[in-house]
Amino acid sequence: MKLTPSCYECLRRLICQAAELATDDASLKQNAIKEAMKILDDEFSYSQLSIVIATKIHKVVREMTHNPDPYRAMKEREMTLARELHPELRSRYNDDLRGCLKLAAAANVIDFFREPGSIREDIRKPVSFVVDDSEQLEAKLKDAGKVLYLADNAGELYFDLPLVKWMKQFAQVIYVVKSSPVQDDLTLDNVRRSGLEGEFGKVISTGIASPGIVFSLASAQFKREFESADLIFAKGMGHYEALSELPPEGKFFYCLMAKCKPVAGSLGVPINNYVAMLQ
Repeated sequence: MKLTPSCYECLRRLICQAAELATDDASLKQNAIKEAMKILDDEFSYSQLSIVIATKIHKVVREMTHNPDPYRAMKEREMTLARELHPELRSRYNDDLRGCLKLAAAANVIDFFREPGSIREDIRKPVSFVVDDSEQLEAKLKDAGKVLYLADNAGELYFDLPLVKWMKQFAQVIYVVKSSPVQDDLTLDNVRRSGLEGEFGKVISTGIASPGIVFSLASAQFKREFESADLIFAKGMGHYEALSELPPEGKFFYCLMAKCKPVAGSLGVPINNYVAMLQ
């Protein structure tokens, strides 16, 4: 999915947020914002992907502020909130595929632009898919040998686990996270610190610190697993932005809340609605 005019303001807001979280030093903050804005202005094009620009923005902010993980405290809060709410919400959804899918989708309300209070409120609301391809997903799973499950925000892993376990009845499931910190995305270190790594089974990383997947920068291991997978289960908007640029092969399954107008428009759904879509 390519950039739209409204993406510029969102990326500018991202720059300010990342710099603010990265340091209390006003000079470092100002310089980081200045350099990141140069990247935004140089790179912004309607033939470009937002995740490519965001990756470069985060890299320069980390380097100029000497902070390798500006979003660390935010991720810890998200994971604490998700761990606290998971037992309550788990009991509201059935143990079948659709129930596990809705539970996983519910946690996609987690977002680095949202306050914990609004996340707590919205995650408790019932999930209804405006696009529901769960039956097609079940059919695909029964013929799949290997599934790549692309994880999104850090707190979501508690809500992903029941779905991963359900999928494992039919196929090998590889849980894919980020190798190092970017935004509030789930990393290998986050999974290990959660104590759930063993329950997920095989966990690998994309090899890069990028929102979504920037394939030109991804590791050889990830690319091999991606090419050989029978099904790619993709959480969140960043992964949709990347995978929607590839030819639809009937093996990409998107599970997300469409939190912005450009993504919602690309999916053909109203904003702030959930989709469970096979393409």
